[in-house]
Amino acid sequence: MGDYHITGAKIWDGTGRDPYPGQVVVRGDRIHAVAPAGERLDAGGCETVDGGGATLLPGLVEGHAHLSFCGARTNTDLGDVPTEEHVLETMWNAELLLDHGFTSAYSAASAKTRLDVVIRNKVNEGRLKGPRIKAASPEITVTGGLGDESRLHLQRSSFGWVCDGPEAVRHATRVCIREGVDNIKINISGDDFVDPAKGGMTVMSKAEVEAAVDTAHDFGRRVNCHARASEAVKRAIRAGVDVIYHCEHADTEALDLLEAAKDKVFVGPAIGLIYNTIHEAGDYGISEEKARKLGMHLCLEASQRTYAEMRRRGIRVVIGGDYGFAWTPQGTNARDVEHFVKLFGYTESEALQCATRIGGELMGMGDRLGQVKQGFLADLILVDGDPLKDIALIHNHGAIRMVMKDGAMHRLSPRAAARAAAAAE
Repeated sequence: MGDYHITGAKIWDGTGRDPYPGQVVVRGDRIHAVAPAGERLDAGGCETVDGGGATLLPGLVEGHAHLSFCGARTNTDLGDVPTEEHVLETMWNAELLLDHGFTSAYSAASAKTRLDVVIRNKVNEGRLKGPRIKAASPEITVTGGLGDESRLHLQRSSFGWVCDGPEAVRHATRVCIREGVDNIKINISGDDFVDPAKGGMTVMSKAEVEAAVDTAHDFGRRVNCHARASEAVKRAIRAGVDVIYHCEHADTEALDLLEAAKDKVFVGPAIGLIYNTIHEAGDYGISEEKARKLGMHLCLEASQRTYAEMRRRGIRVVIGGDYGFAWTPQGTNARDVEHFVKLFGYTESEALQCATRIGGELMGMGDRLGQVKQGFLADLILVDGDPLKDIALIHNHGAIRMVMKDGAMHRLSPRAAARAAAAAE
């Protein structure tokens, strides 16, 4: 970790303010000072980083991370990976996310109980490269629910921990907390990718949901849930779930409940998987026609309606789209920012706030993460060009030329303009 003086950049600070020419002094793990270009700052002893007209932004926050999802084509693929190999895959995914500008990751679920935990711990110890991580449990589900891949004649594992009844859910929650997770994941609804519980079905009982929430909250942990069905969303809100994913079928009553709880709850559409299943899964045996039969087009249309309404109501929404399946590869996670603009009607600034400032709040660190602000953690990225004019730059790996986390330089590459000029000579 060194001290840095970043000059010659346009600063987009995460608040929604327009970018402005500015400079930042980083000392240790903190942003020591932020000022307009030309103002005198005490930068003694700092290494100068020439921003070269690039845009300086807060580091990105993956709000629906699955670090242990490693290119699965089916849910059982994740259960079939031996634990030793799975640790390595999760480690590589963590470094890959950091390399693409994600300095924080809030896990939506781990494929095995301690995968998130061990990678989080080693990143915190400085022995592995990766974002700061809020580690999650496996997806606690019910018999026949999303994540239950077994049949009477065949026991199969995926990413689910099958529990039936409040006491079984309570026990699983306690075990996961004992093993070190930060968040508990429960699957309240089904999913159109699997049988028999479809996305419009609410299959985890009210008592089971309450058991998970009450137990996790007793231990000071958050609860995340998979909730596509409107009733699942309502059940989650009424039980006190903290982070509700998907929500595309939320009706007016569910949206009213979400709005009433908007200072307590976060939501995330996880739109990447839906979009890619429709448009980019052909090489994996899912044609657009098959995607339509699975209900993906209806799911996308419902998401567009619902999240346009959530935007209007001021509900806190985070990016992260179930990346880690074969057709949603890790490292492409920032495509969600562009989806928010093109599919949901967010402005570029609003979408970037979902990926930075609101992500910092999701991490429970909103007072020191997700903004370019004096006293905040020095999680910073430099993007060649202006992502507020070309939002696709945020997921262009070549355009992200600096990634800094906690004041430590993860990578710094020459300006794209300089490379292009050199190539032309």
